[in-house]
Amino acid sequence: MPGSLEPLDLTVQIPYHFRCPISLELMRDPVIVGTGQTYDRSSIESWVATGNTTCPVTRSPLTDFTLIPNHTLRRLIQDWCVANRAFGVERIPTPKQPAEPSLVRSLLNQAASASNPTHSRLSALRRLRGLARDSDKNRSVISSHNVREVLINLVFSSSQSLDLSHESLAILVMFPLTELDCVAISSEPERISYLADLLFHSSIEVRVNSAALIENVIAGTRSSDLRLQISSTEIIFEGVIDILKNPLSSPRALKIGIKALFSLCLVKQTRHKAVSAGAAETLIDRLADFDKCDAERALATIELLCRIQDGCAAFAAHALTVPLLVKTILKISDRATEYAAGALLALCSASEQSQKEAVCAGILTQLLLLVQSDCTDRAKRKAQMLLKLLRDAWPEDSVGNSDDFLYSEVVPF
Repeated sequence: MPGSLEPLDLTVQIPYHFRCPISLELMRDPVIVGTGQTYDRSSIESWVATGNTTCPVTRSPLTDFTLIPNHTLRRLIQDWCVANRAFGVERIPTPKQPAEPSLVRSLLNQAASASNPTHSRLSALRRLRGLARDSDKNRSVISSHNVREVLINLVFSSSQSLDLSHESLAILVMFPLTELDCVAISSEPERISYLADLLFHSSIEVRVNSAALIENVIAGTRSSDLRLQISSTEIIFEGVIDILKNPLSSPRALKIGIKALFSLCLVKQTRHKAVSAGAAETLIDRLADFDKCDAERALATIELLCRIQDGCAAFAAHALTVPLLVKTILKISDRATEYAAGALLALCSASEQSQKEAVCAGILTQLLLLVQSDCTDRAKRKAQMLLKLLRDAWPEDSVGNSDDFLYSEVVPF
């Protein structure tokens, strides 16, 4: 039994029929397959997922992949665990059963039917949302029932309750979108405008879910014209940045906010909108609040914005920008170091004041350590260019026209 076999007394023997025939471990969620054999759910699911279509014990074909919980055996195993507690055996918890496909179909039909009362449709959506939250398995079952098309229609339907739209939005962001789904949303300007308006809703949950869907759509849309259309939507940058500025933002809100802002800033033509909306001050003020992956995204966004004149000026005007970027080098990850060095290179190339601030913050020591470290080649190139820029009175033309800088890449997450 995972987590419990090692400390067991050597005199304790797990009954043969309590062991999964595949893993030979104590079963935690025994299920019966079509041949009548019982296996641990995770083991038989892995067996089937790797392409096997036969019963591992009988070798008979599995024509039906339905797994039926063996409640009787599971209770017997739990009783055995309790009886052997003194020998270090822990009782296995009662597993949550995955959602039945028939229940999922019923809930989706109930939610999609315009003839049903609003409260009945809301109830179906809330139950569906609860199932989706419970497990990956449930989300897989729900996803197989054309849930995205149903939810997209519910989110953007103008003839229904806003509560239905908001509840559908909360479920939709739990599922990955196909490119066709993304095009169905991004190609309709009124849909993007609706999501932009939701970024200012009184409920922080609605605002965050809207930002999440915007990020999903941008990431899943290949068309540069459609991505430009999304990022050109009025108030969209203001709404996303306001989520990041909100002092009550949860870790999820910060994560989704920075993902959305980064995706929007990948569109070169509209980066000035992010600067005008206050991205520079917000990113610097919030940088310490992000976890590792989100800090990388924040630094990548800073480097992107430093590639335009307005962005450089906005970051240079913040007293903490240069010291914070210098401090970040070699502190978070190779990616973070690369982006911090790229942003500093842009700032120091544009301003002698930024050069002086960087030197005062100890950048020379950081750069010397960086070029000797095992970081990425791009980070080392940027460090070498910074070292060259900062020597001999910092000549402004030393890297201003460097192709290495102009074509350095920020890798999408």
